[in-house]
Amino acid sequence: MEYQNRYQQWLDHLEDSDPMKQELLGIAGNKEEMEDRFYQDLTFGTAGLRGKVGAGTNRMNRYTVGKATQGIADFIVSRGRSAMERGVALARDPRHGSGEFCELTASVFAANGIRVYTYDDIRTTPQLAFTIRRLGTISGIMITASHNPKEYNGYKAYWEDGCQVSSEIADGMSEAIRRIDLWQDVKIMDYDEALRLGRITILGPDFDREYLDKVESLAIHSGEELDLSIPLIYTPINGCGSVPFAQMLADRGFTNWMIVPEQKDPDPDFSTVGYPNPEDPAAFALSEAYGRETGAELLLATDPDGDRFAIEIRDDQGSYIPLNGNQTGYLLVNYILEGRAKAGTLPVKGAMVKSIVTSTLSTIIAKAYGVEMFETLTGFKNICGKIPWLQEHGYTYLFGYEESIGYAACEDIREKDGISAGMLVAEAAAYYRRHGQSLWDVLQDIYRTYGYFAEDEPNLVLEGIEGTQRIGRMMSWLRQNLPQQIAGLTVTQIIDYIDGYEDIPPQNAIRLFLEGGSWFAIRPSGTEPKIKFYFYSCREDGAQAAAVNGRIRDEVLEMIRAVR
Repeated sequence: MEYQNRYQQWLDHLEDSDPMKQELLGIAGNKEEMEDRFYQDLTFGTAGLRGKVGAGTNRMNRYTVGKATQGIADFIVSRGRSAMERGVALARDPRHGSGEFCELTASVFAANGIRVYTYDDIRTTPQLAFTIRRLGTISGIMITASHNPKEYNGYKAYWEDGCQVSSEIADGMSEAIRRIDLWQDVKIMDYDEALRLGRITILGPDFDREYLDKVESLAIHSGEELDLSIPLIYTPINGCGSVPFAQMLADRGFTNWMIVPEQKDPDPDFSTVGYPNPEDPAAFALSEAYGRETGAELLLATDPDGDRFAIEIRDDQGSYIPLNGNQTGYLLVNYILEGRAKAGTLPVKGAMVKSIVTSTLSTIIAKAYGVEMFETLTGFKNICGKIPWLQEHGYTYLFGYEESIGYAACEDIREKDGISAGMLVAEAAAYYRRHGQSLWDVLQDIYRTYGYFAEDEPNLVLEGIEGTQRIGRMMSWLRQNLPQQIAGLTVTQIIDYIDGYEDIPPQNAIRLFLEGGSWFAIRPSGTEPKIKFYFYSCREDGAQAAAVNGRIRDEVLEMIRAVR
């Protein structure tokens, strides 16, 4: 078995004193664990690397990170001296291994003659994306596993446009990485020596200020237009967001806010929440407790690397209601367009961008303001990657988002950004409060004006080799057995993105439209062991929309679960 040969190779190369060798000796005889760690190399794709931290080729560790970095270094070197001199920007979150992996990455780039710019401590992913464009580097690396559980870490690769690497660049990097022997080919320079020689530059607080200035320049309303005494609760879920979010609120003049004390400081174990994903309402448990004590009108959260953002708002009964990514998107799209229309600053050719699996209600809102909504594949490398095309064709980019709680309001920060999204939502809440409305009231107004949409986004978690294979079988079965009717509704259109569709590149995703305004999509996750589902229905009232959506969801899930 190949995985057993790889396992033995690692044992042969690791020193007896290396903790990873002891870790591997501890699984001797456990064929399932050995296979999971060594059946493949940790896959490098357009999302970079992501996996559990530990020993093995299918894990995040100093050898797999070193191999990836050497391959990317070779790719950069192949593009000439100017690319090497432009250098790379690096940042990291507070996860286990992030400090070691970031320092190793810097040391490998420096050893290959590539300039490195990095920070002295944790920073958010959107700040890293901003730094790439600000410095004009050829590439950037963010050490983070985003919202994954504490056992994980990751390695996000960016290119000179400030977006995560495109498929073309990722393929070139992947090929270079495949050529690297992780035991012999990785060049490493002493980190302190690289600092002394100026090959690594530590960026100062001026770059933090420039990033926040850019975020704060996105304001739609300010000053007396806002009720800045609105009570707010914010949690960074023990990640990177605490410092920039607090500074942003202070800069904007908010006076009645607090950060959840237990979740303010970095904690790689995420002890107070377990699963550090603000998309999961469980992440708001402490925020809700403090909110009830303080009468907070709005609860805000960012994930550990500060790129994803979610909220809970009070309904008309005073209860906290978690909004999904689509609903927060409705509020933001409406607020930005409404505000700019009133100010007379809507451009002639305004554009917004959303993913193919994001609700079409935002498209309806945009159309009402004369703004065109473009669709892309999932991921902000695609959403923000659309910005250059829009600029070339005379459009003004206004906003981009996707249902998985990612929002990009600035064309110069080409990544989802929880800090700027948080600022705009807090500002919107303060603006509407000044005018006698809550965000709940505004959301109901949106539904009354544009239609009641129900959204549901379940997923099936299928881990390991068998899980990956079963997800493949599910997608194959669906393509071979496309339904003509679901929940009594006729299928009116099917879009299979496997070979691309119109100007959208290929992706393993299928979208089915039904009579009456319902539709759903299915795709495997690109970063997690999941198959994801997206269900949408529009009806005359919320209860009717939810009932129809529920019937569609139940029938589709039953059908897919039957595939073994």
